[in-house]
Amino acid sequence: MEHVFARVPREVLYARTGIQVLPFNTIFQLYAHERMQPGELAQAHRLLLIPDLLHSWLCGALVTERTNATTTQCWDPVARRWATDLLERLAIPTSMLPPVVEAGTVLGEVLPELRDDLGAMRVITPATHDTGSAIAAAPVSLPGGWGYISSGTWSLVGVELQRPVVTPEAMTANWTNEGGVFGTTRFLKNVMGLWLLQECQRRWAREDRATDYDTLLADVDAIPPFAALIDPDDPRFLAPEDMPDAINAYLLEHGQAKLQAPASFARCIMESLVLRYREVLRQVGQISGTAINGVHVLGGGSRNTRLNQWLADALDIPVIAGPYEATAYGNALMQLVGLGELHNLGEVRAIAQNAPTQVFSPRTAGRTAWDEAAQR
Repeated sequence: MEHVFARVPREVLYARTGIQVLPFNTIFQLYAHERMQPGELAQAHRLLLIPDLLHSWLCGALVTERTNATTTQCWDPVARRWATDLLERLAIPTSMLPPVVEAGTVLGEVLPELRDDLGAMRVITPATHDTGSAIAAAPVSLPGGWGYISSGTWSLVGVELQRPVVTPEAMTANWTNEGGVFGTTRFLKNVMGLWLLQECQRRWAREDRATDYDTLLADVDAIPPFAALIDPDDPRFLAPEDMPDAINAYLLEHGQAKLQAPASFARCIMESLVLRYREVLRQVGQISGTAINGVHVLGGGSRNTRLNQWLADALDIPVIAGPYEATAYGNALMQLVGLGELHNLGEVRAIAQNAPTQVFSPRTAGRTAWDEAAQR
């Protein structure tokens, strides 16, 4: 990354691409490849991201869908084109960059040799970034602004905007501008998710202390609230060998008692995630100028009823949970766009409102406790 910044300062890179600077971004991979194997990229005909490669195998199209292109940090979200001048400053060949299409574009006919097996004729690109598809399926009916959490192993927390936010404040706070369907922007931040609990369960299973997920969540109610809190985004939690030990090490370093019971870990993790979500949602409202009147929780994490209720309580606004399979819903909806059955985002969201959801209304009791916990 530092080699890239020597040619393109970090501030310039963010201002031009609007993408959170992360070491695995495509621009850094391409630069590293060119440094290690000079001249090889110049021989490439097309650069295809994995969804684009699958499309090419299905129908032969050599194009990129915009929502995924925006995440590469090779894309200019304001001009809505590849940032070729940035790539040229890094000596990355630009002739390999493919044409960019919108979600819902018909790419072509399925190759003849695949038709019998697939039973399909046309290939229509969805929002090929999975979160892009998930947010397309948000069953929005709230008046005014709304936020979202694509909740699962990781959490993507943000708002949907009509234009990117590439201010110094957004860069300092490490926010990212990813493409959404119909030209929208997903202004979001990557936050830790239920990975913390999943890794605890994996460790307990290795110790023959496996705990059923539903039973574990039910046992949480017997644990005193806010007995222990962590920063879910602490780097130590990304890939520890032993997640419970990593959590206890954090607690000891911050003057808190170690945990023993699985339900104690679960409560600590869930309350800490809620407080982090609350912090991030308030920040995005301030930076983007969005008044958030409700939050849509999408994906597998939307099944966690306690997490959703606590989030509603902590934010003092409604939380709408579901659909669980939001990415698949969003993919299907954009297929309908490609087939000419739906024509704009309003029509897509009208259909999305038929998905199964559960609304969690904020409870006044306990709100003060969340406010106090947020100050710890």
